[in-house]
Amino acid sequence: MIASIPARMRRFGLRLLKRPRLDLPLLLALFMLGCAGLATLYSAGNGNLSLVGGQAARFALGGVLLAIISRIPPPVLRSWTPWLYVGSTALLVVVAVLGEGRGAYRWLDLGFMRFQPSELLKLTMPMMVAWYLHPRQLPPRWKDIIVVGLLIAVPAGLIAEQPDLGTALLVAAAGAFALFLSGMAWWRIGALLAAVGAVIPVAWTFLHEYQRNRVRTLLDPESDPLGNGWHIIQSKIAVGSGGVFGKGWGQGTQSRLEFLPEHTTDFIFAVFSEEFGLVGVCAIVVLYAFIIGRCLWIAMNARDTYSRLLAGAIGMSFFVYVVVNGGMVAGMLPVVGVPMPLVSYGGTSAVSLLVGFGVLMSIHANRKLHE
Repeated sequence: MIASIPARMRRFGLRLLKRPRLDLPLLLALFMLGCAGLATLYSAGNGNLSLVGGQAARFALGGVLLAIISRIPPPVLRSWTPWLYVGSTALLVVVAVLGEGRGAYRWLDLGFMRFQPSELLKLTMPMMVAWYLHPRQLPPRWKDIIVVGLLIAVPAGLIAEQPDLGTALLVAAAGAFALFLSGMAWWRIGALLAAVGAVIPVAWTFLHEYQRNRVRTLLDPESDPLGNGWHIIQSKIAVGSGGVFGKGWGQGTQSRLEFLPEHTTDFIFAVFSEEFGLVGVCAIVVLYAFIIGRCLWIAMNARDTYSRLLAGAIGMSFFVYVVVNGGMVAGMLPVVGVPMPLVSYGGTSAVSLLVGFGVLMSIHANRKLHE
């Protein structure tokens, strides 16, 4: 039976089974962050072991995929990129027809698991932009910028229609980072930002009323303290009550007394802040900063344009996830449903993030090899 497997596939499989060539500092930082997330989830979930066990199983799955993908050379990933992009975009169309969610259509129910296809675009989007720009002259010309804009707009628009504006903006940002890192002139970047700013008043009219209310609530949460302002007010109370050293692990009251909504997902960082205080927040911010810095270091040492743009975009996207969730928890940004990376409960998000870091490991491992 083994002899019937083509020799090329056998050689490829054997390469995957060899000792993984992983970036140990980055891997250790991810492991520490995952442990912090599981510990916080245990507390936020009032000791619910099934909740923690499910998240740990997803981390394990993501770790296995990370190890496998780290063995796939970037040129192979580059050759797969158009198919991955088209496939993940097609899944968004399937979601529009068959999807389910809380007042939205974001998930596919596969029977044994529920799956959020939009999470895949956080990775396949920068992969596609890097693939398109790889063989072309850089910095990109206006023609290429327009094509990249269309590549970003189609899936981002489909995600926004679910509606999931927060994820749509993150997906668009992931593609935009790959474009900006391609060496665009500052005047071009300024022109694009000015165009985006000019579109905002028009986009406001297309937002759902609850999305507009989130922006209004950010400016004055006390105007509706028992309604739209509840999330922000309770989150700020949790963060502030932690003080310098926190109340201690498992001693937070905002989540245990059910004052803090979504305390295992979007607002889990408020639970962490309440229990570990300013000292704990500074420690985890340093850990996040190290991961982001390591991603950018890998990008700087990448061998080719595709790898460099992709690694940089993954690192900067991770930075945006942290800033958006942290700003949301602190009441500085609207509530947009963005989880804190590898801390918030969420299977698809955790696995897709670890798959992205597997791509980074592959780029790091092959940085000295020819294309």
